[in-house]
Amino acid sequence: MFHSPAHLLKKNAKVLLLAGMLVGLASLLVSLLFPLQYRADAQVFIISKSRYGVDPYTIVKSAERVGENISQVLKTDDFYQKIITQEGYILDLKQFEGVPERTKRKRWQKTIQSSVVFGTGVLNVSAYHTDPNQAKAFAGAAVDTLVAKGWEYVGGDVTMKVVNKPVVTRLPVRPNVVVNTILGCIVGVLLMGVIVLRRK
Repeated sequence: MFHSPAHLLKKNAKVLLLAGMLVGLASLLVSLLFPLQYRADAQVFIISKSRYGVDPYTIVKSAERVGENISQVLKTDDFYQKIITQEGYILDLKQFEGVPERTKRKRWQKTIQSSVVFGTGVLNVSAYHTDPNQAKAFAGAAVDTLVAKGWEYVGGDVTMKVVNKPVVTRLPVRPNVVVNTILGCIVGVLLMGVIVLRRK
């Protein structure tokens, strides 16, 4: 007797839901195995010194390009060395000490991330850490370092100003436990659905 796919799925709805719950629970448990990290966000405004006859659109696009370059610079060891000597901050550097250089760089690239807001000269700088105060400290040190020493990377025609000081998330954002759990549930339902349909 032929049964439509919709009928088969409806008939096995409880099995599908159970599979979704189990995979979702597994995703939750796996996510909790990783350290929960908070994120601190700060913003820097990139100011390109305008030249006579240059239209505002060109100035903004120039600032965007500078921001993209700075985003790459933030990942470097040179910038890391500048941040750790930035006055006014006590940074927890244990995760970067006593490890191979490759490991250190990977960890640094995961600690500091940045992006340019399209159509503006604003650079978002985010820092991640298991301690919210440390996340805030790293983000603050990063933007203050850009303001103080960013000219070394972009030249004297560009200045930077902190327009938003670091703000920390209330809850951990990495790994995203809620999203991972929901995705796990969806994957579980889909996989069981495929199994049910293949058995028809």
